[in-house]
Amino acid sequence: MESVQSIKQRFELIGNDVKLNRAIEKAIQVAPTDISVLVTGESGVGKESIPKIIHSLSHRKHAKYIAVNCGAIPEGTIDSELFGHEKGAFTGATQTRSGYFEVADGGTIFLDEVGELPLTTQVRLLRVLENGEFLKVGSSQVQKTDVRIVAATNINMFEAIKKEKFREDLYYRLSTVEIHIPPLRERREDIHLLFRKFASDFGQKYKMPTIRLEDDAVHLLLKYHWPGNIRQLRNIAEQISVLEENRTISAATLNSYLPDAAGSNLPAVVGQPKKESDFSNEREILYKVLFDMKSDLNDLKKLTLELLKDNDTSKVQKENENLIRKIYGSHEEEEDIDLEENVATEVLGLPEPVMEATSAAPAMQPQEDRYHFAEEIQEEETLSLQEKEIELIKKSLERNRGKRKAAAAELGISERTLYRKIKQYDL
Repeated sequence: MESVQSIKQRFELIGNDVKLNRAIEKAIQVAPTDISVLVTGESGVGKESIPKIIHSLSHRKHAKYIAVNCGAIPEGTIDSELFGHEKGAFTGATQTRSGYFEVADGGTIFLDEVGELPLTTQVRLLRVLENGEFLKVGSSQVQKTDVRIVAATNINMFEAIKKEKFREDLYYRLSTVEIHIPPLRERREDIHLLFRKFASDFGQKYKMPTIRLEDDAVHLLLKYHWPGNIRQLRNIAEQISVLEENRTISAATLNSYLPDAAGSNLPAVVGQPKKESDFSNEREILYKVLFDMKSDLNDLKKLTLELLKDNDTSKVQKENENLIRKIYGSHEEEEDIDLEENVATEVLGLPEPVMEATSAAPAMQPQEDRYHFAEEIQEEETLSLQEKEIELIKKSLERNRGKRKAAAAELGISERTLYRKIKQYDL
């Protein structure tokens, strides 16, 4: 069994971090077996090196090694890419094609970004992992394959399972052994080593003197949080190697190449489950307002109906005191009087003579009674719903000069319904 140090030299892996060494050890130990492996870690940490180590140390090293980026293949064609298709299986399938699982028979397939696989493809992949069988798209003939699968992902698989974007049974099939690659910010002692290696490589590539960091620049390099991990570090080393004429790099120069360097030391916001009372966008706020308005309207309807059919308004007032307070709130005395008169006019639909008596009543009543309008209503003859409907129909017909279609549209009913009511009330 090869040592960790020899593997690092062979695959040009830089770093002495304990977590990185443990990940390489696990890859070396699992390589001789056919166990499925899931490599996890953030984007840009170098997850693609682990499958290469596993394949090169396995008994399949002389067979094919195929790396597939699952996130880069469109959902409509990924089944065809992985499992192949028969001629005429879909539009554009002019000939039979072999998929990666057929081509890599006896070898290793690396499924990068496996968390992006569609659910239908996950079912097919699960069958391959269970018994090595698959079906080409458009075929009914079962085919066998002997392929070792190494998968990688940068997403939280348990969150994906919880959101039903990834099958739980497939996750446990893939992650027989899980190898985690730590992010660059957890490998502080390796950051400067990696930068020097990249700077040396780019100096040779572009035939320029190798750049060197001053002490303050090294301190800034180690303090930065590196969200893009090794890929970001490599890109910045290449930019500086090409663009800077002065080959000694200060902290100020390095800072200009680091995005959001000033805020790199700010504490990270820990994700928390969204509370039910929180609104994530304006649509939810509008829904809340509409639901509140609907509730208030239902309360008004209830109060109005009780006032219309119950002659004892003082009893209605007493029984619905909380409801009245909920609708009108706690305004000043003058505002309450105006609001109550408006409600009586608009909601109850009282005619003007009744309103005159109602509006005159407050001067005759004690100031402490905030709901005097309800008591004044009982002194007048309350209109029945049928009489009110007849009055509305008559007014609408008068305004529209007897045109029933226009009157029906104004009342919000069909012309047939209006005709039936005219006959019913003998108008």
